[in-house]
Amino acid sequence: MTTAQLQDLDRRHLWHPFTPMKLWAGEAPLVITDAQGMYLIDSDGNRYLDGVSSLWCNVHGHRVPEIDAAIRAQLDRVAHSTLLGLSNEPAIVLADRLMKVVPQNLKKVFYSDSGATATEVSFKLAAQYWFNLGKPEKREFISFTEAYHGDTFGAMSVGRTDLFHRAYLPMLFKVHSAPTPFPYRWPGTERTDAEVCAAALKALEKILYEHSAGIAAVCIEPVVQGAAGMIVHPAGFLRGVRDLATRYNVLLICDEVAVGFGRTGRLFACEHEQVQPDLLCLAKGITGGYLPLAATLATQDIFDAFLGEPSEGRTFYHGHTYTGNPLACAAALASLDLFERNDLIAQVGLKVQALSNMLESLAELPNVGNIRQKGLMVGIELVADRATKRRYDPLRRIGVEVCQRVRQHGIILRPLGDVIVLMPPLAMGVDELQRIVEAVMIEIERLM
Repeated sequence: MTTAQLQDLDRRHLWHPFTPMKLWAGEAPLVITDAQGMYLIDSDGNRYLDGVSSLWCNVHGHRVPEIDAAIRAQLDRVAHSTLLGLSNEPAIVLADRLMKVVPQNLKKVFYSDSGATATEVSFKLAAQYWFNLGKPEKREFISFTEAYHGDTFGAMSVGRTDLFHRAYLPMLFKVHSAPTPFPYRWPGTERTDAEVCAAALKALEKILYEHSAGIAAVCIEPVVQGAAGMIVHPAGFLRGVRDLATRYNVLLICDEVAVGFGRTGRLFACEHEQVQPDLLCLAKGITGGYLPLAATLATQDIFDAFLGEPSEGRTFYHGHTYTGNPLACAAALASLDLFERNDLIAQVGLKVQALSNMLESLAELPNVGNIRQKGLMVGIELVADRATKRRYDPLRRIGVEVCQRVRQHGIILRPLGDVIVLMPPLAMGVDELQRIVEAVMIEIERLM
């Protein structure tokens, strides 16, 4: 089909996620038909650097021979078989492989299909864990302001966003909201990172002190709150949350859907502060960005609370048709092989410093209020007034404007409001990172 034909069919039939479809109907959508390495290729043959890892999931690039081969080999055996009453080799081997790299207290893997389902599983596990222990009153959760955990109903409840979820707010369950330690926009007078960290932990402890008898778990995106605009937590905050959860006898859920698999410079963000969660949620990068797969990992203690005769009602009655899909698990195993073979985490460490140096050129631009970086996760917050941190009128859609212009440089980015997000594949080269930063700088300067 021609590009025009594809665009016409798209506008007729597709409903795109997180997309104002009225505006979309008046645009000429970019249609991706091919990919190679760090590039996406459109229906006219134009090449674009994948600056957001195809929504934060691509790790090694596109059309990676090792992952392609692993999927093809699995296709010659079986594409899918249920885990309900059966098992399959790739799911078993991947679970064993994950046990060797996740925090050591985690012992069991429950597979699902996406980040939202991984967090949904964690919320249900947490609530039923306490129920099975004879404490059904412990069914509430603590989340952090501006948290995002997905779009299923449990995920919306714990990570609610008025813009996204206001139509469903009356349907969501009760959640206690603790403040996000966001130094750049902490209310009141300027405070140091350490002061913001202490204040946020104090507020969290107040909630726990008053309500811990009814709280099942506190859920956090460790180190970086991605969808909130790449908010990087002050050092020590995650460790403080872990210690408070332990002290007040509530579970800690770490949602590493976005930050896991090397994005922050460690394989898992929890490693930055030697934190072991009770439940760990993984997705996105688990397959290298190839196929839908998610995993919720639990401690032995949590698993044991679900053991008993069927008549006792302790079973976790939850599952998905494609749970533990062999093709996805084969891709995940090949991706983990590449992490080891290429010493990818060490390579990311070198790129992190190079990227940090590149970003210094943006820091003094009058429209740049704040640059936040952790590993290869970057948020560049654009402001109308740097001195007062005044935001642009949202009707201007400045972030969208900059990313659309950057596309003319052969780079695909996607903003979070007026925060320009850089989240390249971990295997992207330094020269390609430089291209992205330079294009962003050119287009931000055009706003002046």
